Amino acid sequence: MRIYSLFSSSKGNSIYIGDRTQGILIDCGVSFKRLRQALDICEIPLSAVKAVFITHEHSDHVKGLKGLTKATGIPVYSHPLTLDELYDNDMICSQAMEIKDAAELCGMRISCFDTSHDAVSPCGYRIECGSSACAVCTDLGTVTDEVLTGIMGVSAIVLEANYDEYMLRTGPYPFETKQRISCGIGHLSNDQCAELAAKLVRNGTNDIILGHLSQNNNTPAIASAAVSAALEREGFTAGRDYMLSCAPAECTEAVYVTF
Repeated sequence: MRIYSLFSSSKGNSIYIGDRTQGILIDCGVSFKRLRQALDICEIPLSAVKAVFITHEHSDHVKGLKGLTKATGIPVYSHPLTLDELYDNDMICSQAMEIKDAAELCGMRISCFDTSHDAVSPCGYRIECGSSACAVCTDLGTVTDEVLTGIMGVSAIVLEANYDEYMLRTGPYPFETKQRISCGIGHLSNDQCAELAAKLVRNGTNDIILGHLSQNNNTPAIASAAVSAALEREGFTAGRDYMLSCAPAECTEAVYVTF
């Protein structure tokens, strides 16, 4: 199976997991038109998308959900409280499916784990296919035991590295916004991400895709350097022990990670 990071930033997020015949979306935070364009770039037909799994109701994760579900009728999976919020805001035009234990689609088992974020019932996802697994873990301010259980042992992960602490501290955002981003229900910094990445590699993760980078408080170079330095301090070598990349803010070519 493949992970295609179609969009990843504070302005819009969507990930396709599967192959070019069938798969799922994690979030739909851009317009339906832009989503279709990204799928076309990756040579994934819209008919291959069998469902969309929502992490939480913030606009950068659901902006295109209404257009997608209206056009395709594919089901929407999420926590019950998140689904209620989406229905109340007229964001779903198809069947809603509550995640209780796990869902099985397209030869994959998709389960969720709760995350710490300022949304009604946010979550991340673990996707298992045979003996391999991947995870999507973004939009969290604290790494809880439940998060660790949900992501440990995966082969590949999209992991949040939202902000550089210095850039956030010295940047133009209002104090209240800075506090929201850096608090326990906000986002992971590069340093927090780096600490978690070391635990993941130690437990067998091969591919780390840094995601949800702030376009105002981070850069791919700064995030990659912070994580690489932490992994090197732990004795890990890039290319031998792990592969590190940054998800693009917007897909411009067909790039994917296999798990």
